[in-house]
Amino acid sequence: MRLLIETISRLKIDWNRRPLNESDFYRLCRKHKIAVEEIPLRVSGFYYSVLGKHCIAIDSKLPPQQKLFVMFHEFAHYLLHAPESGATANYHGVGKRTRKEQEADAFALCALIPRCRIETSSVSDLIEELGIEASMVRERLRIFERFGI
Repeated sequence: MRLLIETISRLKIDWNRRPLNESDFYRLCRKHKIAVEEIPLRVSGFYYSVLGKHCIAIDSKLPPQQKLFVMFHEFAHYLLHAPESGATANYHGVGKRTRKEQEADAFALCALIPRCRIETSSVSDLIEELGIEASMVRERLRIFERFGI
C-alpha cells in the first residue's frame, strides 16, 4: 500500500484531502495525455492502451456520482497498472474482483470521499451530502479502517 500512496502523492491533486470532481479528472487526463470518451456502453467504463496511447471510455448513461467513481477507477488503472509496452484493457465491473480492481476502487473511493470526511461525518451524512451509494460509503469505511487512509 505504501508504494501506491507514494505513486498517488506525486499527482499533487489533493487526493484523499478533498473530494475530487470531474474537472480534476479531466485535468489529470490532459496532463497524462489520456484520451477520454463518454459514449453509451454496455459496461460502466474501461481503460485501454494500444501502441503507447492511453484511453478511458465512460458510459455516458451513468448517474453523476457513479460516473465520477468510474472515471477515477479507470484513471487508477492507468496510474497503477498501465503496462510499460504492449496493449491492455481493464473493464469496470467485469470479471473477478482482482487485486488490481480493489486498488482501483480504493483510489476512486478516496478521491470521492477524503479521509477528513470519513473522520468527521456519519455514514448517513456522507450518503446524503455526497449522493454516494451506501455500499460505496461502507467500502470506503472499510478501506479507512484497514489501511488508515
